Amino acid sequence: MEQQVITAPAIEKVLYTGKTHTTGGRDGVSQSSDGRLDIQLSPPGAKGNGTNPEQLFAAGWSACFLGAIGIAAKDRKVVLPAGTAVDAEVDLGMTGSAYFLQARLHVSLPGIEPTLARELVEAAHQTCPYSKATRGNINVEINIV
Repeated sequence: MEQQVITAPAIEKVLYTGKTHTTGGRDGVSQSSDGRLDIQLSPPGAKGNGTNPEQLFAAGWSACFLGAIGIAAKDRKVVLPAGTAVDAEVDLGMTGSAYFLQARLHVSLPGIEPTLARELVEAAHQTCPYSKATRGNINVEINIV
């Protein structure tokens, strides 16, 4: 049986490298090399302080996706309304004994005509590095609300 190996395009110019140091896993601490992030971690649903990797992933993806919508809007000379937002939901789940993620992005573009909103969201999904990283790897649903 022949195996097909798919590789992503090589990065020609690194724009930024985020560096963190994490100890203790889901009950630990994660700190960035520049000191701007210093966060207590806790498992999903745990009481007390701390966040979890799924919340951090949702925050990062929604911020990046919103930036990609901005790029799509600028390319089309569209001014985004003040209420533009992305609400991300990242599920941690299991099938059998294997762990998986799935996600939903709910995009709010108030006052933008539905056809244009869909065009902006589809362009953002092609541009956003988080969307590229997850494409074909997890189930993703994108809704315009």
